[in-house]
Amino acid sequence: MSQQLQLEYLDAVLCMMDLPSITPFSGPKTRFDDFQALHIALTYGIHWVGQFLHFHRGFLHFYEKTLREECGYSGAQPYWSWSLDYSFTNSPIFDPVYGFGGNGAYIANWTGFFGNSTPTNSGGGCIQDGPFVNYNLSVGPGTSVTSHCIVRNFNSNFAYLGNSTQVANTTKQPNFEAFRQESGGAFKPPPFKIHDSGHGMISGEMGNVFSSPGDPLFYLHHANLDRVWAIWQDMDLEARLTDISGYTSVWEPFINVTLDYQLNYSTLGPLTPIRDVMYTRGTTLCYEYI
Repeated sequence: MSQQLQLEYLDAVLCMMDLPSITPFSGPKTRFDDFQALHIALTYGIHWVGQFLHFHRGFLHFYEKTLREECGYSGAQPYWSWSLDYSFTNSPIFDPVYGFGGNGAYIANWTGFFGNSTPTNSGGGCIQDGPFVNYNLSVGPGTSVTSHCIVRNFNSNFAYLGNSTQVANTTKQPNFEAFRQESGGAFKPPPFKIHDSGHGMISGEMGNVFSSPGDPLFYLHHANLDRVWAIWQDMDLEARLTDISGYTSVWEPFINVTLDYQLNYSTLGPLTPIRDVMYTRGTTLCYEYI
């Protein structure tokens, strides 16, 4: 992306942070909060299930649609290729002007929002620079409803999960069930896969499975996961546009997901059958990764 387009994207996100909330959830004040609140409300129905990748593909679509149609953004949703940022703390994505700002303020022995994380002695406090330094989230962390800054706690121990070897291993899987297991869309030991790379590297808000969309980097991270899925699909497009598996719930009764399963985006987008988000270059989504 050109620096001009980078600034345009960041300005559009700031615009979303000024748009009023339109969802029925308790807590959100802005449209940006709305996306986070939806993710919090649906967490157990969109993680560790067959529709994990499909929901997040649609989620990105409606986020980008808002940026373009209501905030004047003229570009496409960018992605963060973790494989290029193995030494991730030096990545230009954290630039204070053209990027998303850097780590949170240092808090000695920070153990996470709920005291259940191993200290990294890296950050743990509010972000200190960048375009979102003054923004206060209205929901999260976790399922709580609180006003708080965007928190980051860089953790290099997760960087290897996004390297080129890990990505290549994911794209060589023979079918969707194997792919979703290897990408991190299913709850199966070992727990850490490529999906966990960006979440774990940034940590703080990004490290919480419920409220991670409170960090604008969430959308670049998930766009790259979606890109890896699209690459895998293109390797055998005819077969993989209909290849789907997994349960619709983490609890009984267990029902196999199908292409007709309806993805719920509350007031941020219409009910969307999975078949409509299977193909990035189809009429519903109409985008491709370059």
